[in-house]
Amino acid sequence: MRSGPLAALRGVLARPLASYYLLLSSSGLLLVIGLVMVFSATSVQSYADGGNAYQQVTRQTLYALIGLVAFWIFQRLPVDTYRSLGKPLLIVSIALLALLDLLSLASRIGVLSSPGIGPLLHADELNSNWLYIGPLQMQPSELAKLALTLWGAGVLEAKGAAVAHWRQLARPLFPVAAVIVLMVGINDLGTTLCLMILFLGLLWAAGVRWRVFAGLGALGLAAVTVLILTVSYRVARITTFAGHGSASAQDSTGYQGLHGLYAIADGGWFGVGLGESRLKWGWLPNAHNDFIFAIIAEELGVVGCFVVLGLLAVLAYTGLRIARRSSDPFRRMVAAAITVWLVGQATINIGGVVGLLPITGLPLPFISAGGTALIVTLAAVGLLASFARAEPDAARALHARPSDRWVRLLWAPLPPLPRSRRAARKRTVKNAVRRGAKNGVG
Repeated sequence: MRSGPLAALRGVLARPLASYYLLLSSSGLLLVIGLVMVFSATSVQSYADGGNAYQQVTRQTLYALIGLVAFWIFQRLPVDTYRSLGKPLLIVSIALLALLDLLSLASRIGVLSSPGIGPLLHADELNSNWLYIGPLQMQPSELAKLALTLWGAGVLEAKGAAVAHWRQLARPLFPVAAVIVLMVGINDLGTTLCLMILFLGLLWAAGVRWRVFAGLGALGLAAVTVLILTVSYRVARITTFAGHGSASAQDSTGYQGLHGLYAIADGGWFGVGLGESRLKWGWLPNAHNDFIFAIIAEELGVVGCFVVLGLLAVLAYTGLRIARRSSDPFRRMVAAAITVWLVGQATINIGGVVGLLPITGLPLPFISAGGTALIVTLAAVGLLASFARAEPDAARALHARPSDRWVRLLWAPLPPLPRSRRAARKRTVKNAVRRGAKNGVG
């Protein structure tokens, strides 16, 4: 009988609730690392601006608490609620994106003095990716990621085997996805790329043919090229990445990337020590946001970077494991799309920081400072947690030894027991026919 670390690892992964605990541990550790690094990256500037070194991390902790409430709510919801949430979330997201684009356009042509509604706070720190309504600010594109995931999975599930035909995908999935991508792309190319990756992950989990991916890849490349060429600073970023830009002046396109590499080089194997970064003293722009991985590399070194990468790898494995073990097509597609979304966004962010990809301004999930992104990310993780508890083996184990009633009330209810394969197949076909008839799918 074989023994050793690999046998022990197989034993742990074979447990019914392994997916659930891997998800909680990896995302929880990433969240804690994020709060610590946000404090480290912002304490100096926060103290210089207002005499309070804890100002930014206090705000980030508040966002984390709101996100944990969203996680708690989402892990308690049944799968039918997620199906019904897709369309309302999509409508709200499109409305908010349209409002953001209109306000941005009005600001650019001089109709409005600032891209917002009502008296704005911190008017000197406005960002075109954010929607400002008085003291309230949010990123509609983050909500659009979750909305496109839920709505798209519902549409693909309703079409069933018809996803093999291009015409069935062309209505209404492709037009709606294209509208969202273009509305986001006006202000934020990085999030546009993330939405494209998410959408491809959704189609991959649905079993769409490879020739469809080839066609979408060509269309996506053409759309990204147009979005880059129509905005001057995007062309400058690509030029800098290709090695033809300037990085000497602080306002140049290559300045941020160059000083990010300085921070990585200073860190070495074990870093200069937590809180001891030198580049955060006004040398590295957005050190607390899209370039926080450079501060991790400087303070914690290569070892700290590998810890973050390892946790992201565990999250990726767990999300795909949940998708593979889900007997319900909707759960499978949503789990795969969320996993591809989070891991793809992290890859784009880290690739830009280390110089392997052009800089896009995307935040690092769980770790970068930001409210809307963190709240939506934790809500998506709560959704994955709900699906992990609904895995057939996990559901049977939870019902075999149910927790106390007060635990179920305060944490999560028992998931439904899995049906037999024949009953599940009949139920899936029946639901697909009903939703197809409702949506006008032939």
